[in-house]
Amino acid sequence: MDLLSEIGGLFAQQGLYEATLRISVVFVLGGMGELICERAGVMNLSIEGTMVFGALSGFMVVEAGASLWVGLIVAALAGAIAGLVHGFFTVTLGLNQHVTGIALTFFWTGISFFIFRVMTQTADFAVELVKIDPFHPWAIPVLSSIPVLGNILFNLTPIAYAALPALIVLTYFVYRTPLGLALRSAGENPFCLDSVGINVWRLRIGAVVVGSALMGLGGAYLSTSYFNEFTTGIVAGRGWICIVLVIFAKWIPWRLALGAVLFGLVEAFALRVDILGTSVPSQVFFVLPYVFTMIILILASRRQQNPQAMLIPFRKGDKV
Repeated sequence: MDLLSEIGGLFAQQGLYEATLRISVVFVLGGMGELICERAGVMNLSIEGTMVFGALSGFMVVEAGASLWVGLIVAALAGAIAGLVHGFFTVTLGLNQHVTGIALTFFWTGISFFIFRVMTQTADFAVELVKIDPFHPWAIPVLSSIPVLGNILFNLTPIAYAALPALIVLTYFVYRTPLGLALRSAGENPFCLDSVGINVWRLRIGAVVVGSALMGLGGAYLSTSYFNEFTTGIVAGRGWICIVLVIFAKWIPWRLALGAVLFGLVEAFALRVDILGTSVPSQVFFVLPYVFTMIILILASRRQQNPQAMLIPFRKGDKV
């Protein structure tokens, strides 16, 4: 009963909800990137490796002396490069998206660890890397002084502040712009786009590049804002969770935001329960986000209505 009361008491702590919002930002950024890719008909299973590559790129640039903002730009460019490679294999060559995505995840993760080892000259990955001065929270005057909600909502890092407006922009883009309509058509019936003279391959590759740039930013958020270092386990499966999150959201941006906060709450809860120092092995709590992911995936996949042309390579001249 003592353990249950302590666990219940966690939900009354303001720190739990502050941590929830901090963690949910990476799910928002990665989830937005995956949503853009899948809306165009391309499932990007290389998201985990792309986030690792973005985390390393942003961190190493900052560690070398550049500003944090430059680090974010470099991370986005690194993600875009990863997306361009993925788009070439899956869109231009029409290779299997599942196999390509998993292979590229191993590639970007492996090359990131290799670069990390060469540039830091550490033979042991367990050696602690030199830390950087990360983004610090910006307290909004007056609003940050509001009891309880002030610290939760109005004392965040710049990237966290940008996440919600980015979701609003994404929603407007997908549902209220001609390019957004073309994006959705590429994922539903690309032959309609082709019939009006729109280059489906170019649109899909562009979507994968932009989506992967957001994934790179998600990785950089971990190394420059959430943590202040790069480690081999920095992404820790969050990229795979973003894929499940998009399925949970049914490819709708506002549901993506809701799911990101929900997953963030589960991870924040697991971390704080572990700190309680119970007799239960810590691994039990660390596995909670992944168990929750499996449950959500099973429940959401029962009635999912994914874009009809997702995973299907577009070949000009094929029948509709």
